Order: sequence, then C-alpha cells, then structure tokens
Amino acid sequence: MNRKPPRQIKKQTLIKYIAQAVKLGALEARLIATASVVTGQWVRMKCQYGCDGYGQCLTCPPYAPAPETTAKMLKEYCRAILIRGNDHTDISAVAVKLERLIFLDGYYKAFAFGAGPCRLCSACNLKACTHAYKARPAMEASGIDVYQTAHNNGYPIKVVTDQSCRQNYYSLVLIE
Repeated sequence: MNRKPPRQIKKQTLIKYIAQAVKLGALEARLIATASVVTGQWVRMKCQYGCDGYGQCLTCPPYAPAPETTAKMLKEYCRAILIRGNDHTDISAVAVKLERLIFLDGYYKAFAFGAGPCRLCSACNLKACTHAYKARPAMEASGIDVYQTAHNNGYPIKVVTDQSCRQNYYSLVLIE
C-alpha cells in the first residue's frame, strides 16, 4: 500500500475541535494516536452474548464493521479525538456533529464511532437506515475495546455494577 504522510493539521485547529466537542456537550475530548485504539474479537462477542441490542439496529453487530475491518481502517489514520461524556450526554450525536464540522473544514476522511445501540428510531429499518447521516457504528460493536482505549489515553473508566450510576461514555472521531 502506498501511504501518503498524514496531512498536517495545525495545533490551533485541533484545539478548536476539542473545544467544539465540549461545546456540543462532551465532558472532555482529547487528541489521541490511533495506535492507542485497541480492537479485539472478544469485544464483538460481548455484544452478541450480553447486549439486548444485538441484531436490533444497523449500527450494531452483525451489521457493524467486523473487528478486523475496524483494525484495518484505524491503520489508515494517525490521529483521532476521543470524546468522553456521561449518562446526560448524547455522546454519539456529539461525535457525528464533530465529524461533520471536521469534514466541512476539508478533512474529508473524518469518521465517527458512537457508543451503544442507536436510538434514532424506535425500531430500526434493517433494510436501509433512515438516518444514515446521523447513525454511526458503536465503538464496541465494531470491535473497539473501549476500556483499554480509554485507559491508554488517561481517561477514567470502570465496570459499572450499579446500572443507575453510569458515569463514562466514549465516542471516537477519526481525523486525517
């Protein structure tokens, strides 16, 4: 593969995107190296055997990108913005809006990953997404180990034992 060096992005531009993520509702956002994003087959299995959203929407398995596809895609990028929210944040919407802003600035490869099952429709049309401009695959549905990726980048995350206390949700925007 003939890979061009990544397009230079000014530090001020990256700071602008991070500030924009917060303005859109994120608790915080950080520029990260895509090499710090971890994928694994086991993550997808946790979706299939542990999430009642499995097979219910096009942003989740078996429709979401397979872990090996995600791993290959990550190699086409050098940087990303990891976005943290809480249970009061529509973290997927923040990522999609940020992706759009980055794209409109000329970074045409910008791509967002959301968090958890899509909630744009009450029931997903599994033949064709009616909100394709807003819907993105969840990080975990695409095989991204959200826990290790968050840890690798200094973010807090832990297994939640009390379902009423969900403190950290993450989304990711690839930028090149």
